[in-house]
Amino acid sequence: MTLPFKLSIEPSRDKKVLRKQLQAERQAMVDRHQRSVHLQEVLRVWLVGRVESTIGAYWPIKGEFDALPALYRWSEADSRRRIGLPVIDRETRQLRFHTWYPGCPMEDDAYGIPKPKDTEAFEPQLLLVPCVGYGPKGLRLGYGGGFYDRTLAALQPRPVTVGVGYGNGWVPWLEPEPHDVPLDAMLTDEGLHWQRAGL
Repeated sequence: MTLPFKLSIEPSRDKKVLRKQLQAERQAMVDRHQRSVHLQEVLRVWLVGRVESTIGAYWPIKGEFDALPALYRWSEADSRRRIGLPVIDRETRQLRFHTWYPGCPMEDDAYGIPKPKDTEAFEPQLLLVPCVGYGPKGLRLGYGGGFYDRTLAALQPRPVTVGVGYGNGWVPWLEPEPHDVPLDAMLTDEGLHWQRAGL
């Protein structure tokens, strides 16, 4: 798939600047809706073979892919399946996941992002992780807050982690930092981009 929009500047090697560039590009994509439809299909097909019954997701912001419609379809197939959205623990700065369903009570967190209000918490077996950008072998470029890395370092057993994002976020020269926890798989609107062997 060719990109209908491309920034006229080279991607920065400075991660702070790169995040802004990739977010601006994502929000300016004229075919973002079409890409989202493709990624919904990719996610739904990928989930068919999975055995997990609990998935942690996220509320989409800043032009991110909205995985919730595909996850809701997934949950309808089995009453034991649950979807969770993150709630930030202010003390540990880690994420806890609380049950979400369409129409459940919601409230804004400290960052203005909707979160479930007073629903049950659970530890997800599979975690969908939004990506501003992504690199080789499961490397993820997030917003820089470190919430997912801290959460994954603390969760035992560690859930299967699946990055989701649009094809424009590929950064082939992305290098890991010591705190980075690589993803187990990466899904884009172009299909399965990468998956750890044996997953």
